[in-house]
Parts: sequence; structure tokens; C-alpha cells
Amino acid sequence: MNKMDEKAINSIRFLSMDAIQKANSGHPGLPMGTATMAYGLWKDHLNASGKAIDWPDRDRFVLSAGHGSMLQYSLLHLFGYDVSIEDLKNFRQWESKTPGHPEYGHTPGVETTTGPLGQGIANAVGMAMAEKRLAAEFNTEDMQIVDHYTYTIAGDGDMMEGVASEACSLAGHLKLGKLIVLYDDNKITIDGTTDIAFTEDVGKRFEAYGWEVIKLNDSENMEAISDAIEKAKQNLSKPSLIMVPTTIGFGSPNKAGKSAAHGAPLGNDEIKLTREGLKWNYEPFFVPEDVYSHMEEIINEKDQKRKEWEERFEQYREKYPKLAKKWDRWHLMEIPEELMKDEELFNFDDKIATRAASGKIINTIAKHVDNLFGGSADLAGSNKTTMKDKGDFQDDTPEGNNINFGVREHGMGAILNGISLHGGFRVFGATFLIFSNYMRPAIRMSALMNQPIIYVLTHDSIALGEDGPTHQPIEQIASLRAMPNVKVFRPADAKETVIAWLEALNNIDGPSVLALTRQGLPTLDNVEGAHRGGYILDKEDGDTPDVILIGTGSEVSLLLDAKKELKKNNIDARIVSMLSWELFDEQDNEYKKSVLPSNITKRVSVEAGTTFGWQRYIGVEGKSIGIDTFGASAPGPELMDRFGFNVENVVKTVKDIM
Repeated sequence: MNKMDEKAINSIRFLSMDAIQKANSGHPGLPMGTATMAYGLWKDHLNASGKAIDWPDRDRFVLSAGHGSMLQYSLLHLFGYDVSIEDLKNFRQWESKTPGHPEYGHTPGVETTTGPLGQGIANAVGMAMAEKRLAAEFNTEDMQIVDHYTYTIAGDGDMMEGVASEACSLAGHLKLGKLIVLYDDNKITIDGTTDIAFTEDVGKRFEAYGWEVIKLNDSENMEAISDAIEKAKQNLSKPSLIMVPTTIGFGSPNKAGKSAAHGAPLGNDEIKLTREGLKWNYEPFFVPEDVYSHMEEIINEKDQKRKEWEERFEQYREKYPKLAKKWDRWHLMEIPEELMKDEELFNFDDKIATRAASGKIINTIAKHVDNLFGGSADLAGSNKTTMKDKGDFQDDTPEGNNINFGVREHGMGAILNGISLHGGFRVFGATFLIFSNYMRPAIRMSALMNQPIIYVLTHDSIALGEDGPTHQPIEQIASLRAMPNVKVFRPADAKETVIAWLEALNNIDGPSVLALTRQGLPTLDNVEGAHRGGYILDKEDGDTPDVILIGTGSEVSLLLDAKKELKKNNIDARIVSMLSWELFDEQDNEYKKSVLPSNITKRVSVEAGTTFGWQRYIGVEGKSIGIDTFGASAPGPELMDRFGFNVENVVKTVKDIM
């Protein structure tokens, strides 16, 4: 390593230390310990430009160990991104560009939000899958316009998390040779050394996954690290794990190699000693001018590669205009007009399960949206998510659109985020609604990052029957509704399922959840208002209703039957189908009052799940028919009856509040 590289590396260390000390909060150990390998990666290998942060063929960098965020912010500053010294001084402060953990869409150059350990490395798997799929679609024998790598720095905490294991296992199966993980193998966690809980051979584990494992013996030998990365880049048949034996808090005389360096500022006295030990005779937040000059040369070299790609793509556009046009289309989020005109979209039998309707809709969409990319966590046959004639995405068939995630719900969710963040696809994933619990952290990250993932969650109630309470969702829909920036749809029939899919495709600022039935449901006559989330499905006979019955999903058809029985008792009911709370709440007050007039206080909600949250629509005089216990094992129709989802109970409940 030459003196200039050494100065640049120490600039990263001290910018990180100083920012954390000023904030009196943060994690100095990782930036200090990984500065050499991170700088070596960014300088010698990472093809990305701070002057055009979104150019499509850039390499992706993911700091999976997001608590070490000052490492990334220091790198971004030195490598010419829009992160200033003032931004570093405002680390972890209100409205700063440098929050406590990296946030996508907040800090220029941050590719994904990380911090919950394991999420970042799983996102990186998704990014590498996206690169492989795009390369299969757009590269030609003479022009490689998709040819980039995904790099991540991960720590011991990432390696312990189950989501990382799920995703890395799939990465090995798919032979994602352009995925390279640098393992910050410092053997320290918050509670002490990894000896207290984590003594497995990580290298052997990854070899068993089908990864190439490269073990280094010196974290400060930048040339050896760079050579290892180059070796990993040459192996296109396996993802690579480079194990780097770092020292947490490197350079700190009293805290290096100890858990004390992990999650708290070093303190002014210790930073002073570190400055003396590393011969860094500069004030806090000072970067020597010769370092900036050195970095400017590197920045220009990297931006030149971006310019060369753009010139190459213009040649590609001239030589392959159809492919270039497809490329443009794949990177837009628009619904094709041809899809809306397709007569198959609303063509259904009289009775069909909404999961089956969804399966038909997916295949209709896939005819027009050829970058629809997704699959199921080993439940494709049950979720009805297989796209016919679209092939499976495998190592030897990278042009396929159906992803086989295996029984890896959490990994699936995090991988979907990575694919979506990479760009070029409309993304979906599927499992049973009950197993949304397993990928809830990934769904939350979708919402936090405004990623338009579509989650297809079937078997949405106790009506799935004999599998029993372990598989019967009760609180799941309510918990997903409680998550900010998630739109939840529970369609009442096939037509509402179409509306739900179209609204989900239009929802480009966050994830959408489709909760779908196993059992068949009658097709409704008129769902014209469904696109507004909640609407009057069946109006009262008189001028004003005596009661408003509000339902979702499979319970809506029950309300239509109950209305007939109520009429025999001279009770005039309005039926409201509430396809999506979130979509309904977005409507103006005039519309919402037209559906739920404030003077009609007698209201009953019916949903085969927890009653939690329904008070917002039924008010203090209303009643909810739902399930606030767990289910049971029995045939679905019997369960629905025994838990009160029948005409008799709806009528009785209405009479009770009248």
C-alpha cells in the first residue's frame, strides 16, 4: 500500500471517529476495522460514479452491517458523492443526510436501507439475481450492456441471522457469480467475543451453500484484498465470500479488538491516543488536500467508465432498436394500455376462489408486462402464481421469469427488495397469509424504502379448514394494515381481485398486499367503485339505510345474503365492500361520507380475522363480527359457521344494535 492510499484510509477512519464523537452516538469499530478493505474495493473495483448515481450498469455496494454507516458516508464523501463535510458533522441529527443507519432514497449513493442485520446481504442476492436476469434478456453476442457486480460488506451479526442463510443458500443454488461478499470477520459482537454464541465454521457453511470461499490473513494488506476480489470476479460460476480477519476499532490503543469499540464513541481521550498512534496530526473533520487531489483522479476515472457505457448503449440503441425500446419499457413503471383492453382480464366463472382468479390475472398481466418477475416460497401451486410459458429462473435458464424461492419466506421478501431496488422489474412474491409473519421485517423494509413489491398472500382465513390454527391467519391482516405505507387488499370476488392487482401495479411508492381466499366465492354484479377502496356494493331500498354492513373478502357475499333476511324483518341495509382501508382513506371526505354517512351510526363490520381496528369505521355504536381467538382444525364451511360467519349471526347482531 502506498502512502497516499494509507492517508485516504486513515481519512475514512478519522472522519468516522470524529462524526460519531460529535454525535455522541454511533458505531466506530466497524469503520475503523474495515476501512482498508472498503477503500480497496471502492478504489480498485467498484464501477460507480458520484456524478451519475443511477446509471444502470453501475456496480452495487451494500453495507449489510449498516450500524457501521459512517464507513459508507466517509466513502461517499471521498469518492465524490453529494455528501459534504457538513453532512458528516451532522451525523445522526434531525433532517441530516447521514442518519444512524444507511437509508435508500435519503443519502445519495446508498443502494438500500440496512441496519436490521441480514437484510442487506439478502438484498444483495436480489440485486445479483436482477443483474443475471437482465443480462439474459438484453446482452447480445457482440454487446454486453449488463455486466456489473454486487458487493457487500457483512459482519458476524449478518452471518448469524436466518434471513442471510436463506438468501445465501439460494444464491449458491443459482450460481450468482457476480455476487461478492466481504466478511468483516472480527469475531466481536455487542455482548463480547463470538465465542459465547457463534463458533461454527462460516467458511465451510458457505462452501456447502456452493460458494467460493477465500480466506485472508491480514486485513491491512490492501493488495492482497484487491487480489482476492479480482479472483472472486473471475469465478462466474459461484458467488464468493472473502473472509477478512479485521480488528474492530483498529488503531485504538485501548479498545481495538474489544466489544467496547462496537457501539459507542471512543471518547476524546482515546481518539487523541489513536491520532498519535496512527500519526494523524490533523484537527477533527480535516481531510488533507493531497488526499482530495488523489481522490479526484479516481473519481474521474470511474466517471469515464460511466461515460463509456453510455456511449456503448447509444451504439446498442442504433444496432438493436427493439431491444433498446424494451429496455426503456422495462425501466418504466407504467401499466400498458393493451393490458387494460384485454378482454380476458375480467372474464371469470360465476364462482371462483380469489387465489385462482389472481392466478389467471397474473398470467394475463404477464402477457403484457414481460418484466413481471417473481414467484412463491414453495407454494406456487397453492398460491396460483406460476406464469405459464415464462420459464423458471435458474442458473442454466436465466431468461425465466418464475422464481423458485424454496421454503424461505423471509429470504424471499428481502430478495424481492433487492430485485426491485436494482431496477428493471415489476416484482411479486407469494406465500400463505399466515407466513407473512416470517417475512414481516422484509415487508417493513419494502414500505420504508417505498418499493412497489406485490405480496400475494393466500389462504386468508379460518376457511382454509383442516390445517388448523397454526395455518389460520387471525391478526395478520390487522398487523399489515398497521404498517405505514402498505396497501392491503382483501378482495370479495374475482372482479375485485382484478381491481386489487391493477391498484397494486399503480402503487409505485410502496408495497401492496393481496389477501386471497382458498375457497370459491360468487362473482359480484357490479364492482365499479372498488378502485376507491371502499364503496357501496348494494344500496338500501329507501332514502337512508337503517344499518350499514361493512365487509371484506369472503364475508361480503355473506352480507348480501344477510341483507335479504334483514329485509324480511323490515331492516333496510346498505352493503359496503371495503377492499382496501388505505385506498379508502385516501379518498376525499365528501366521498367517504357518501359511503359512510356520519348520521348512520348503526354499523356492523364482518371480517374473518381480529376485530382490532374496525372501530374506526363502525364507531362506538357499531359492532364487529370477527375472531379474537385462534381457529381450529375442521372443514372450512363448518368453521365459518361455528365462528359466527353466517346469516343468522349477522341478523342477530344487527338486531342487537338497532
